[in-house]
Amino acid sequence: MLSAVVDLLCCPVCRAPFECADRTLWCGQGHSFDLARQGYVTLLGGAGNSFRSDTTEMLAARTRFLDGGFFDPIMRAVSGECPDDSTILDIGAGTGHYLAAAVRHCGGRGVGVDLSKLAARQISRLEGRIGAVVADGWQPFPIADGVIDVALSIFSPRNVAEFARVLAPGGRLIVVSPTPRHLTEVVGAVSMIGVDKDKSVRIGNSMAGYFTRTERSLLEYPITLSHNQVVDVVLMGPSAFHLTEQDVTSRLTGHTDPMTVTVSVTAAVYQAESVTDS
Repeated sequence: MLSAVVDLLCCPVCRAPFECADRTLWCGQGHSFDLARQGYVTLLGGAGNSFRSDTTEMLAARTRFLDGGFFDPIMRAVSGECPDDSTILDIGAGTGHYLAAAVRHCGGRGVGVDLSKLAARQISRLEGRIGAVVADGWQPFPIADGVIDVALSIFSPRNVAEFARVLAPGGRLIVVSPTPRHLTEVVGAVSMIGVDKDKSVRIGNSMAGYFTRTERSLLEYPITLSHNQVVDVVLMGPSAFHLTEQDVTSRLTGHTDPMTVTVSVTAAVYQAESVTDS
């Protein structure tokens, strides 16, 4: 339902606000962007990118895995940080799983941004006041200044300066990131891409000057996965660009079915630092 969030968007060319008419977004400078038949809009700026977006197979694997409830504690932790009637932005939203849960929880509205048009199609089918936008999370967000109550970065890129720009006074940024123990049994079994041991330090350094961390919690618990579910958790992320289903299946030979696997992530809440005149 893009119409519910048009007031939050801005033109990626000139940063002017939009009006919507005849399934087209128009800004006052004459730039226009047609809505796709499925209801999302593409708001990519002029700069190119070198990133690969999610494929149909990756999104299908992610949907199956997340619908299995394995990451529900993460979903509940994120939703619990969203005050009533929040306006929520999810960058790298993927299937919109976490965004939809947060909007349901708080009764607000949300914008899901992803580089993948396939992901945007899926987000546009979500229930509630949720709009889908195709954009590059490393470029300036096509979001107006200071209009977002809660921004989400869940296993996704962190364009810190842009998050600070779009958050309203008192707004918060929620960052969910894996620890080196996350899915470690799967990483060892199939040579899945693991987590850099210095990741948390790099995240903290990137926030300096923009955000202050107010909360941080470790979510760590075991899950039991069949080999088919292991295939999904591997191929729903960036390892899908390096491994095939046959690769994963063959490497699981000799491992117990089902497997006990560790989920280990940190969920951190950040507040934008106050800017004062000198």
